[in-house]
Amino acid sequence: MKTTHTKEYTHIVSDENSFSDFIKNFENEYNNYTGKNLIIQISEKYNTTNENILLFLKYAHEHQDNGTSFVIIYKDVTIDDFPDTFNIVPTLVEAEDVIEMENIQRDLGF
Repeated sequence: MKTTHTKEYTHIVSDENSFSDFIKNFENEYNNYTGKNLIIQISEKYNTTNENILLFLKYAHEHQDNGTSFVIIYKDVTIDDFPDTFNIVPTLVEAEDVIEMENIQRDLGF
């Protein structure tokens, strides 16, 4: 798991051998990321299912409740298969846009 910190967010890129290893590492390290906007980039080499991606839903809700953003980057996904409140995008640029938009909404009191 590679982690990069910027002023606006923490970007986590999966580099483990399997999705199950990645989610275990993420869960072990999660307390270090509370209170920060997170972008999780799931490797395309994994045979990731919707059920795998939904394992991040509880973390996304935690971040929303704490006033921070949580965005998943995964290229091959059908957005309609997930709740509207779950941010899943295909690229880093779009993930950054989601965080910027949510920051603006929070500043405006939404």
